[in-house]
Amino acid sequence: MSDLGAFSISLAVKDLKASIAFYEKLGFEAAGGGEGWMMMRMGDKVIGLFEGMFEKNIITFNPGWTQGAENLEEFADVREVQQKLKAKGLELASEVEAGTSGPASITLVDPDGNPILIDQHR
Repeated sequence: MSDLGAFSISLAVKDLKASIAFYEKLGFEAAGGGEGWMMMRMGDKVIGLFEGMFEKNIITFNPGWTQGAENLEEFADVREVQQKLKAKGLELASEVEAGTSGPASITLVDPDGNPILIDQHR
């Protein structure tokens, strides 16, 4: 399997402001966000805080990005990743429509019920 891109944990939080304050005390800094969400960074460690957007914490990979959210010139497109995962017999919870290009995502669930999002932004 090729590199899946940048890695982060997306946390389903109950109170975004309280979660931001908590993670700042651990040494994370706000790195951008929007209504109901904030990305927090400490060096190459990334945590996404999402209030009311999903039920469970999600393991997230971003093809095409470095750990510092910089664009990579060459990377495995999420559609290529989808084909490789399916060829290995993995069942996907959501797939990219064939014949598309650009931003897209796929999801799968590990044996313990942990959701994994492979989210390509470009």
